[in-house]
Amino acid sequence: MRELRARWSALAADIEAATPAGRDRAVDALRALAILGVVLGHWLVTSLTVADGGLRGTSPLLHMPWLAPVSWVFQTLAVFFLVGGRVAARGYASARERGISYGAWVGQRLGRLFRPVAAVLVLWTVVAGGMLLGGVEFDTVRTLVRLVLSPLWFLLVFAALTAATPLVARLHPLWPAAVVAGVDLWRFGPGGPEWIGWVNVAAGWLVPFTLGAAWSRGAFARRGRLLLLVAAAAAAACALVLWGGYPASMVGVPGADVSNLDPPTLAVVAFGLAQCGLALLARDRLARLMRRPAAWARVAWVNRSAMTVFLWHQTAMMAVTALGLLLPARLPGLHTAPDSVGWIAVRVLWLPVFAAALGLCWAAFRIHEQDRRSRAGAVTAARRAPGPSAKEITHA
Repeated sequence: MRELRARWSALAADIEAATPAGRDRAVDALRALAILGVVLGHWLVTSLTVADGGLRGTSPLLHMPWLAPVSWVFQTLAVFFLVGGRVAARGYASARERGISYGAWVGQRLGRLFRPVAAVLVLWTVVAGGMLLGGVEFDTVRTLVRLVLSPLWFLLVFAALTAATPLVARLHPLWPAAVVAGVDLWRFGPGGPEWIGWVNVAAGWLVPFTLGAAWSRGAFARRGRLLLLVAAAAAAACALVLWGGYPASMVGVPGADVSNLDPPTLAVVAFGLAQCGLALLARDRLARLMRRPAAWARVAWVNRSAMTVFLWHQTAMMAVTALGLLLPARLPGLHTAPDSVGWIAVRVLWLPVFAAALGLCWAAFRIHEQDRRSRAGAVTAARRAPGPSAKEITHA
């Protein structure tokens, strides 16, 4: 244990030394918190139970609606889009200053997003085909594949907004918010078409994305403006839930008539604005925390493999669940219905096991998140020592 701590301290010191002086570490910290929030949220509110001879997806939010505040803590996608908007706007502005074409810039940005997706799709195509050929029930295979593929909608929207950065970077966040409000009025009004809600998939996430772009231009330097944003957005979200008929949960609940997330509603947009305001208020404190080499090393490590962690966290959970089925008894918190406080307590105990399985997925598939040059460096580094080098981590 002492040797492991010494190695980690040495790596943290190397990462600190290799980090460019002008890097905004608070941005990396917010991105890491957003990714980890999504992962932990999925692990806590997604459950696979044994029913009718197969696996079925359900959620503790369906059986215990009073758990809705959990979704307020772990539904952190708005913060990810906030950071994405800031990074995209600054990156595109920097590329123009250096004479880099839009095609080259967007190709590099989207390549980092989509390279890891290919590995997920190939593996699950083989696994799903093998399960069907082996006689596994179709509904079970569909449940598992849906859990794997459902996070990809976020990646597609994020990629589209990133590609549209030159067009939307100067857009005021109130404009897409107004579109969301108009769509909800039409959708939930008398005779409103359900399909119109899908307009909010772009408009809803454009709100925090353009907020991040405004942040890149130096907006929100005054804490008073941020406090006003948080107060107004939080009040709007509460009013919409209490008197507007919107669900209290900020994530989808199986079987619910209305989902705040699928597609996004005005309630989740208001909630996301409040969340983004809190994130911006916390940036100075995060920047101070990131001056500690040990804290910064952890954040840099997560950012280096953010897409790998995001894409494989559901697979890790399902792998643990499937292996548990080999035992003669059904395991509480893993295969049992999420309908009691006891299930929650046991589920928390499973989180380290899910994390260990995710670590195995990370070790196997993180190479796909790197470009060719980084892969060549990673292979060379792997011959010297396991894991990425400090330079590779800090230049993610």
